[in-house]
Amino acid sequence: RCSDGPGPEDGGDQPRLLFAVPKKGRLHERVLDMLANAGIEYRRPPRTDIAQCTNLPITLVFLPADDIPAYVGAGDVDLGITGQEIVAESDVEVQVLLKLGIGKCSVGIQAPASSNMSVEDLAGKRIATSYPNLARRYFEQYEKPGLSTRIRSISGSVHAACGLGLADGVVDIVETGVNIRSAGLQHVATVMQAEAVLITSSHSSHKELVEVMKRRIMGYLTAQEWVMVTYNVHRFNLPFAERITPGKRSPSVMRLEDTSWVAVAALVPKREAPRVMDDLEKIGARDILLTALLSTRMGD
Repeated sequence: RCSDGPGPEDGGDQPRLLFAVPKKGRLHERVLDMLANAGIEYRRPPRTDIAQCTNLPITLVFLPADDIPAYVGAGDVDLGITGQEIVAESDVEVQVLLKLGIGKCSVGIQAPASSNMSVEDLAGKRIATSYPNLARRYFEQYEKPGLSTRIRSISGSVHAACGLGLADGVVDIVETGVNIRSAGLQHVATVMQAEAVLITSSHSSHKELVEVMKRRIMGYLTAQEWVMVTYNVHRFNLPFAERITPGKRSPSVMRLEDTSWVAVAALVPKREAPRVMDDLEKIGARDILLTALLSTRMGD
């Protein structure tokens, strides 16, 4: 979200927290949307990978997702967002602050569908992958003495490696499985489940601001899981209504001018909201409304 000028919280000349975000790829747009909803406003001049936040002393640095763990681990940037599988592959020591629930995928082992090979069969053979460290660690537990798995690191078109005779199996990201089937491969095993994560460095000198950003993002993520339901219900049916909408702690109940009725407001899990509305209607609740949440501070 772009802004034309500095805001009151810009921080002037005070040292800025450096926040690395993916410059392109499957996480880019979703991360920018998340930051906008966490209240990050910034200016990004055309064709640059640096953006100054206008309402907080933060500088956004747009980097390849694969490089972000290295920059964070070395303390060159204070915060970063990248894939969990990239952090695991990097072998860099970083602190994972939050799982972000976006960019979910798995890193899996695939082999030609006609081979019917198991992990044990593939151990010691030729494996092509963009994740050599993950693959090596995984296959080590299945290798026979003196027979190491031959890991070949390639940067793209991993699924084509078996068909071209380069490998007996591959280790790569799996999102939908379409690429696997189109390449004539089958799933053999899952190396790890992954999603985008917020990471930080123990070297950061901006601990307080790191915590602020963590809480803002956590508030936005929590808001995506809940909605507010409000409705009017006859006092006689209030005990039934409270069982349907107990809220996160308890529902809020307010008197109406018609004293035989009350207004109720309660948080409900978003995935359960349609059923909750059905159940409220069955007990005679009226004026049932659902309201989306922009952000939250739940206090837990």
